[in-house]
Amino acid sequence: MSDLLYSPVTMDRMDEFLARFDRCPAPSSDYTFTNLWGWAEEYGLEWAWSTTHVWVRQTRPNIIRWAPLGPWTGVDWAQCPHMSQGGSFHRVPQGLAEIWQNQLGSRVVLEEARGHWDYLYSTEDLTTLAGNRFHKKKNHVNQFKKQYAYEYHPLTPDCVEHVIALQEEWCQWRECEESEALLAENEAIVRVLEEWDVIPGLVGGALYVEGEMVAYTVGEKLTEDTLVVHFEKGRTGYRGVYQAINNLFVTAEGAGYTYINREQDLDDEGLRKAKLTYNPVDFIEKYAVHVSPA
Repeated sequence: MSDLLYSPVTMDRMDEFLARFDRCPAPSSDYTFTNLWGWAEEYGLEWAWSTTHVWVRQTRPNIIRWAPLGPWTGVDWAQCPHMSQGGSFHRVPQGLAEIWQNQLGSRVVLEEARGHWDYLYSTEDLTTLAGNRFHKKKNHVNQFKKQYAYEYHPLTPDCVEHVIALQEEWCQWRECEESEALLAENEAIVRVLEEWDVIPGLVGGALYVEGEMVAYTVGEKLTEDTLVVHFEKGRTGYRGVYQAINNLFVTAEGAGYTYINREQDLDDEGLRKAKLTYNPVDFIEKYAVHVSPA
């Protein structure tokens, strides 16, 4: 990999990156420009550019290579000079991992990375909350709607300062100063929000009670049939606020999409349990792929 020249992720090549992203047949949430930009400082994210692909790596706390972004098929990976030295690649979607395994044979060993699997939900399920599987969720939403004089509005650039203020308040309530993970997430959220009118495709929604913002969601188009949710926060003290913003956002912004991608659980037991309660219909499975030298 020494022939690849890495440099920090920057705004000036965003459009070029997005063109490569569009050529990827089944991208996962990790590889959106929104995520790369948001988490660039925390992970020390860098990219390198070959003729057809973007090669991503993180440099903090250690150097870890991610999957290349671009077309998967029509590529002779056995002849790819950037693969010839071998090594390990992380966050590799199943589709690309299987192509590498087929083309490189015994050189490839796959290691399941369950904590990085993206959760996929039916847009119809999250909109209607129909049936016994969603009975508790629907009750929470109905109780919120009954108890509070609420309004839902799509996020627009003039709302961003209010979203940042709510995020900072949420961070104080959760005592982010005591958690490196929450501090890092807060920084990622603010970095994205500050570029709201620059990063294309961002969508969001905000929930208000008596004129005060009590929850927000930020997402974007991932593929033609999938909307990804990047961030979602609610103000403490409002019963059912998370179920409500989830439902109202998907109802308003999810029209035309078959799936809602709500990203990974990162092996957090509580987060995994919460994501499973919404009954995912599928996953974008990912692997660590270990490649021996040619």
